[in-house]
Amino acid sequence: MITSKQNALIKEIKSLSDKKFRDRLGVFVVEGVKPVKEAIELGLNVRDVIVTEKGALSIANLNLAVAIVSEEVFNYISEEKTPQGVLAVVHKPQNQLKAPSTRCLLLDGVSDPSNVGAIIRTAAAAGYNDVYMTLDSADAYSNKAVRSSMTGVFRINVMRANIDELLEVINIPLYVADMDGADVANVVPNGDFCLVIGNEGKGVSDKVLNQTHFTVSVPMQNGVESLNAAVSAGILMYSLNKKA
Repeated sequence: MITSKQNALIKEIKSLSDKKFRDRLGVFVVEGVKPVKEAIELGLNVRDVIVTEKGALSIANLNLAVAIVSEEVFNYISEEKTPQGVLAVVHKPQNQLKAPSTRCLLLDGVSDPSNVGAIIRTAAAAGYNDVYMTLDSADAYSNKAVRSSMTGVFRINVMRANIDELLEVINIPLYVADMDGADVANVVPNGDFCLVIGNEGKGVSDKVLNQTHFTVSVPMQNGVESLNAAVSAGILMYSLNKKA
């Protein structure tokens, strides 16, 4: 049993709360019994599984090689309020930048990792299998984004690049979420499209605006000025699933 916070593996896992170490090592953290089980069932490349003695019992049927740590050490590396005693270090998928296979999503500077995770969760549910992200968007593999995605990040292709590279590869019309856009209830896409969600405060970048084909909005009443980015994205994704 690992009981020291100075253990090399423990120190490394602790460092993964920082994006630069996730990028350098090519791994991210998945925490909780259900997410870890789903990561394994979906065939993700799991490098390490860390458990407490109690946590080991909850995944005993998976017959995994695990590292057992003390409750104190697990609480040290956990970012959950109520840790379940099960955590995995998973290799990040190596998704090569490619053209979308069908309707897709572009996150243009979405900066809140909880919004990124929630949007990815809905994208997976609504059938948007390719999610493109600009470099100034929050990391989809941060602990907070992974947790908010509720395993959605395991199920879709997340591709991150600078905006010029993304715009070059996205070869379908851009439908940009904008408060002054057309009421999405009246919009029926003619073929595949890329829904663009901009930064929570500034909206989409000028480069995206210059290539926008259409702007869409969620109508609001009772003086409400805006919706959370993840909520808006969810409404738009499902509304735009209509076929011409």
